[in-house]
Amino acid sequence: MSLLDILLELCKGVVYTVIVTLVCSMTGLVVGLLLSSLHRLSIRSVSFLIDIYTYVFRGVPVLVLLFLVYFGLPGIGIKPPPLMAMALSLGLVAGAYLTEVFRGAFNSVDPAEIVAAQAMGMSRIQVLRYIEIPQMLRFSIPGMINEFTSVLKYSPFAYTVGIPEITKEAMTLTANTLKGIDVYLMVGVLYFVIYRILLLGVQLIQKHYEIPSMKEAAV
Repeated sequence: MSLLDILLELCKGVVYTVIVTLVCSMTGLVVGLLLSSLHRLSIRSVSFLIDIYTYVFRGVPVLVLLFLVYFGLPGIGIKPPPLMAMALSLGLVAGAYLTEVFRGAFNSVDPAEIVAAQAMGMSRIQVLRYIEIPQMLRFSIPGMINEFTSVLKYSPFAYTVGIPEITKEAMTLTANTLKGIDVYLMVGVLYFVIYRILLLGVQLIQKHYEIPSMKEAAV
């Protein structure tokens, strides 16, 4: 079996790898944006709960949490499908990290702009929506890229719950061909290609929404 044949077989799992990565990344993005925005409103009881969430989920290993969700919840009558189990484990862990990324980015917003917006009669929610969040998202792009990369690297855990992504295909191929070096070399190539494509997509989005003054400063 040639390297090309191995690569073509592994490509069967690429779609599942991309789906897992996108679903978990979007879950983390939504959770992180929601929780960091709520924390920004400085409601003491809510902020305390958010701090507990980020503290716990950043400290729990992804694989342990995945097993707890997929194999543990059926014991109480809840049986999540594999993709949902990934979103409830890897997605929520990513959400905890992105919450902290967004909180740091919020602190980069010029306080004078917030005061000016409030002086114009904007409510706290309006200031958050129209002034703080758009700027925060621009400031947090490097942190988001790092976290999305981590999600991609953790996506092979999906094979443990039956999702036939690249790693699952690689294990099957290795058992059938006994060419472990060739198989996992191609696995590395595929993950690198997926990473570069996703990174290119994020960079195009970043360039589209970049602040004009920042473009001029870069030149």
